[in-house]
Amino acid sequence: MHVILLFPGQGSQKPGMGKELADAFPAARDAFSAVDDALGTSLSTLCFEGPADELTKTHNAQPALFAHGAAAWAVARELIGDQVVAAAGHSLGEHTAYHSAGAVSVDRGARLVRRRGEIMYEVGMQRPGTMAAILGTLSTPIDELCARATQESGLVVAANYNTEEQTVISGEVAGVDRAIELAKEAGAKRGVKLAVSGAFHSPLMEPAHDALAAAIQDANFDAPRFPIYSNVTAGAVTDVTHATNLLLKQLTSPVRWLESVRAMGAAYPDALYVELGPGNVLSGLVSRILPGAQTQTCGTPADIDALAQRLAVQGA
Repeated sequence: MHVILLFPGQGSQKPGMGKELADAFPAARDAFSAVDDALGTSLSTLCFEGPADELTKTHNAQPALFAHGAAAWAVARELIGDQVVAAAGHSLGEHTAYHSAGAVSVDRGARLVRRRGEIMYEVGMQRPGTMAAILGTLSTPIDELCARATQESGLVVAANYNTEEQTVISGEVAGVDRAIELAKEAGAKRGVKLAVSGAFHSPLMEPAHDALAAAIQDANFDAPRFPIYSNVTAGAVTDVTHATNLLLKQLTSPVRWLESVRAMGAAYPDALYVELGPGNVLSGLVSRILPGAQTQTCGTPADIDALAQRLAVQGA
């Protein structure tokens, strides 16, 4: 069986994340401990207990999601490690995907994503912006609506192409507000503002370039052992220099999730998509993009049991 790993991004965090997994599996507990040691703070306590408002802060949410994904992979690897053919992560999750492929260790990856979160938060304070999800089928392409809103009100771009009926936009507050109005006129069902601290995946993040480049260099990446599908290009990446360049470019580029999933589906039409971390956001997106695709969440002991049972049945 071909297995593709999926790692969620910011927004999937929630108090209690990873606690049951760490209680049940030493490998998961060790992963959380390694992140705590790398950061010099008990991030695991924040993951397990909250409070939610602290966990949601960008510089906490990003390493928290990395830690949970790494912990889930430490456990699931025993079941599916030799069947993984590719991985992908949504925004922050792409860093966790590279960890799963052996490109960056838990400690170095944790320090990188903590710094990434800090940098993005700082730039968000310097250049205030926001993001919003546009839901529904549009009569006019979202890129055209964003271009018009930029001319009329303020900079706004498409930031996440999640499915054909879900795109996240990002930019200056006035631009995002105007783009929501235009999207509704073009048939959108809803425009939902997101609780974020900045205009991520937009040109407003450009001041973060140099600091993030230094953080990525300090992380000392190796080549991934299996392909990682890039948010920026939607293509498979195996070269370490290409990987780190794209992780830097990702900061100001849209997440091409729709194209990435379609590319993975074309390359591995019978794959099982295993989402590692809290929730099932990416599994849901995959099911909408590739109807009939096999998906499995993997963030709790119950999920691990379900994955083992699934493998046993399919291997019988």
